Amino acid sequence: MDLGLRDKVALVAASSRGLGYAIAHELGAEGAAIVMCARDERRLAEAAREIASATGARVVSVAADVARPADVSNLVGRALEAFGRVDVLVTNSGGPPPGTFESTSLEAWQAAVDILLTSAIELSRAVLPGMKQRRFGRILNVTSITVKQPIDNLILSNALRAAVTGMARTLANEVASFGITVNNLLPGYTRTERLTELATATASRTGGAPADFYERLEREIPARRLGEPRELAALCAFLASERASYITGQSIAVDGGWIKGLF
Repeated sequence: MDLGLRDKVALVAASSRGLGYAIAHELGAEGAAIVMCARDERRLAEAAREIASATGARVVSVAADVARPADVSNLVGRALEAFGRVDVLVTNSGGPPPGTFESTSLEAWQAAVDILLTSAIELSRAVLPGMKQRRFGRILNVTSITVKQPIDNLILSNALRAAVTGMARTLANEVASFGITVNNLLPGYTRTERLTELATATASRTGGAPADFYERLEREIPARRLGEPRELAALCAFLASERASYITGQSIAVDGGWIKGLF
């Protein structure tokens, strides 16, 4: 299937590893030019070389912390200098630390607001004028299954990713007439470094072992396995495409059936 992404420009945040890397790789393989960012400049440069070599895509990498509005402004500016536009925006970031309500400080709440909510807002604000002018755009927010079924001991992720969902659903209505779609990707339990962190934190809290955490997850997931980053990336590529022009305001899970609700 030709997704119509050849010669589009995609900016993928937090893309040096994990889900962001898989998404950047998939969009590059579909013919898009890629702008990548991450805080770790060395790993980012390595990831950019890997994707360019494997896909033949034009790739620009920019060291940036998306929790900092100045870094976001510089990132989008560099994308415009390199390619003249951004057609596809994928907002993404590292996850906040686990914790309960009573164990989470006000400082941790503010940091989570910056990394999860403010980053998505500022990235979207920076690319929307050009998208509206060209009457085409795709904004895709990587959130989490927690927005539909909260997970114990993840108070920050549960709260702030839900805020991103509310923002995105409202924005989708505001920009639909400009040919811009806004959707959310909800990864389930997927083989990433983030899941390793959660396994370690859970083992520390419960006195078990990380292997126990993975075994419990696989029992809970109807597919009886963890997800792979490329499986979320495949959905992202479709939603970024011309074929998905009538899909907007949606939050779509890639979770092996873990979410139990109807919606």
